[in-house]
Order: sequence, then C-alpha cells, then structure tokens
Amino acid sequence: MDVTPIWGLPLLFAGQAHKEIAHNEALVLIDALLLGRVESASAAMPPEGPAPGQCWIVADGALGAWEGQSGSLACWTEGAWRFVPARAGFAVTVADEGLTRVHDGSQWRAGPIRPDGFYIGDEKVVGERQAAIAAPSGGGVIDAQARSTIAAILDSLRSHGLIVA
Repeated sequence: MDVTPIWGLPLLFAGQAHKEIAHNEALVLIDALLLGRVESASAAMPPEGPAPGQCWIVADGALGAWEGQSGSLACWTEGAWRFVPARAGFAVTVADEGLTRVHDGSQWRAGPIRPDGFYIGDEKVVGERQAAIAAPSGGGVIDAQARSTIAAILDSLRSHGLIVA
C-alpha cells in the first residue's frame, strides 16, 4: 500500500528518492480537507479562478477538468485540482446550502440537521419552532389529571424550544 486507507495520502518509504514531494502532497491534501467545508455540491464544471484550499463535491455529469470525478471531493491547490474519492462516513459542510452532507458509501446525502428541522433516516422528526400554546383553562368539565398532563407536555415542549414559551 502506498497511500493511507482513508484520505489516500501518499506514504513515505525507506530509501525513497524525493520524499519531500510525497510529504508535501500529503500536507496539501490535509490542508484542503481538514476543515471539512466545500463551496457547493451542485457544480459539474470547475469554477473560474478558485482560491487554493477551496473544495467542491463534484456533481454528476462533470465536465472539463472534473470529468469522470462525479461524487469526489475536488480541491484546488497551487495550479492543479486534487481529487479525493468519497467514502462512507465522509462529512462536509456545504457553504451554498448551509448544511452538512454525509457520504453513505454510494452517494452524498443531506445530514440530519437542516434549515427546516432535524431528520433521522430522511424523515423529519423535529421541525421549526411553533407558536405558543396557551395552557388549558375553562371548559364544562375540569379534569385535574388531564390538565396536569397537558401542562407537563407544554412545559416540556417549551423547555426543548419546540414551541414559544
């Protein structure tokens, strides 16, 4: 094996000539990937004038310098693109979407925390905060146990920030 198993960083070998090249290549990739932030996950063409260290998730149908790299992380370094194939568990923040994407082994999926709520298995389990709900009062028959239970539920929803206090 001549690269690391997760990020594919080049390894050094005893007696290897020009070790600084492999070492510098590893440092460039670490520098680009360590932050875990990409500009976008929807670009199929390399952007004009990227800054060193900027990365993208290459969209399907990629063209130009990104052709054949769909799903990979494309990171711009001094004068060249470096591609890192995605693997299960990779997670990056996507700047233009304002959310995290996680690779499931076959594709990039939106992470559990999204602008409109919290998801488990792509099913929303917690949404945006709702308006306040008034405590029960009045009514023809007053049931103390029911009121106590409703009050406890409302207190819990308020304490978790799910409804306005």
